[in-house]
Amino acid sequence: MAFLVDLGAFALAQTQSAQVSFEVASIRPSQHQVGPDYNNEITRSSTSFTGRNVTLRRLVAEAWSCQRDQVMGPPWLDRNEFDIEARLPEGATSEQVPYMLRSLLSERFHLRAHNETRPTRVYELTVAAGGPRIHPNQPGETAAAGPGLHFHGDMRQFAELLAVQISMPAPTSASVPVIASESPTPVLDKTGLAGIYDFSIDLQPEIGTDGFTFWKRVLEDQLGLKIDSSKTDLDFVVVDDALKIPTAN
Repeated sequence: MAFLVDLGAFALAQTQSAQVSFEVASIRPSQHQVGPDYNNEITRSSTSFTGRNVTLRRLVAEAWSCQRDQVMGPPWLDRNEFDIEARLPEGATSEQVPYMLRSLLSERFHLRAHNETRPTRVYELTVAAGGPRIHPNQPGETAAAGPGLHFHGDMRQFAELLAVQISMPAPTSASVPVIASESPTPVLDKTGLAGIYDFSIDLQPEIGTDGFTFWKRVLEDQLGLKIDSSKTDLDFVVVDDALKIPTAN
């Protein structure tokens, strides 16, 4: 998702965040640490917001609807992990959830943050000329997981997944897995596709092919999407201060 707001919009969002809150919310340190690259699992429904082994960086990213690499601050933002369970008030909309989360982070972590805009190289995810080959889940629909990489979530989450995947170096052997070796370039969701998606992607490693070239072909051939490189003024959330451990429930 493109996180491009001016200071006026940022101030308005802060005002809105003070006007909405979760009906009930519990957040506490996770009993078992698993590492930020392993989990950071967040689940939303029409009535609840839950997270397991989520870092404060991930929670700030969710609260400001941006990617984790757009959140800047001390290194411990990626180390401490938390479990969160929150219930939405009756009639709340999905658009209000980030503002509820901002209120919770302000109350429980005493979070203080500001935004900075910087010229940044990004990738833009858009719909290909022939239209998307995927569709959002319908009520009661359960998609069967196919072979390859399975994805479940919205397009902003898919863009964040792509950012990590594209940062992986070209494989040198079909039997040796590759891992990301550099900070991911942000991928901005410009598809305009709303809703929750559930699909699988057939991934066949291509020796010597870099991540961007590989995924550009996969996106167009299998999903009806495309990705291009560009440079834009991108907003980052800078954490000025926060508690390492939240106040008691």
